[in-house]
Amino acid sequence: MQLGVAVFAGTDGLTPAELARAVEERGFESLFWAEHTHIPLSSRRDDNRPVQDYASTYDPFIALAAAAAVTARLRLGTAVCLVPQRDPIITAKEVASIDRMSGGRFEFGVGAGWNRAELANHGTDPRQRMAVLADRVRAMRAIWTSDEAEYHGPHVDFDPLWSYPKPVRQPPVLVGGNGSGVEDRVLAFGDGWLPQCGPLASVRELADRIASLRHRAGRHVPVTLFGAIPSMLAEFAEAGVDRCLFTLHSGPGDVDQLDQWAAQSAGQSFD
Repeated sequence: MQLGVAVFAGTDGLTPAELARAVEERGFESLFWAEHTHIPLSSRRDDNRPVQDYASTYDPFIALAAAAAVTARLRLGTAVCLVPQRDPIITAKEVASIDRMSGGRFEFGVGAGWNRAELANHGTDPRQRMAVLADRVRAMRAIWTSDEAEYHGPHVDFDPLWSYPKPVRQPPVLVGGNGSGVEDRVLAFGDGWLPQCGPLASVRELADRIASLRHRAGRHVPVTLFGAIPSMLAEFAEAGVDRCLFTLHSGPGDVDQLDQWAAQSAGQSFD
């Protein structure tokens, strides 16, 4: 099982380039970046958690471009890119650009988003967000894989076009979410699953869902767990998780937090 870091929010700590070097130097396999373009003041979460901090994060593609420039082996990804809030033609080019700049190290974590007001500000009907997500991912795949890409769907529609650069290889699409329909979305347009640790009732639930998903797919579906608990790595590995991401709220203690995670994971066996 691989270990990585996911930057959830914060711009007061290391710069993206500094953080990427620090993550790679400590032996972590990957660095993922979350996304929120903004947070409307009217926003509320069902669990009543504060939401203002969600607005404090770099644009993931700009941050990952800086990370790609200063690292050699670190896998880079989004966890998650809020595709229903983005133009798919522009986003397809950004993904392809990051993948080429990094030598094929990019992984595309995608999600529909929970913040209905944020989605609405981007002109997306929150009730349609899952369908928009699926359609835009399919449209981006067409752009990555065809020299004269054409796509006609319910939410994306374009005649043949040229768009370069192409990615080194088609970036894996990791579908984020824990809801009852997420496995269907993984099978429909994804390559892997990116659940969050917090909403899971138990490791047993996670293991059962992973086993069921792989049975339905007839293949090994990679699973990246967001918000992993360091003391439970062996349990996550036994459940079938391929990668655990520790969640970093970037700030003055970035280096100390990375050192702590590296020390905690070094003392465990989860191969």
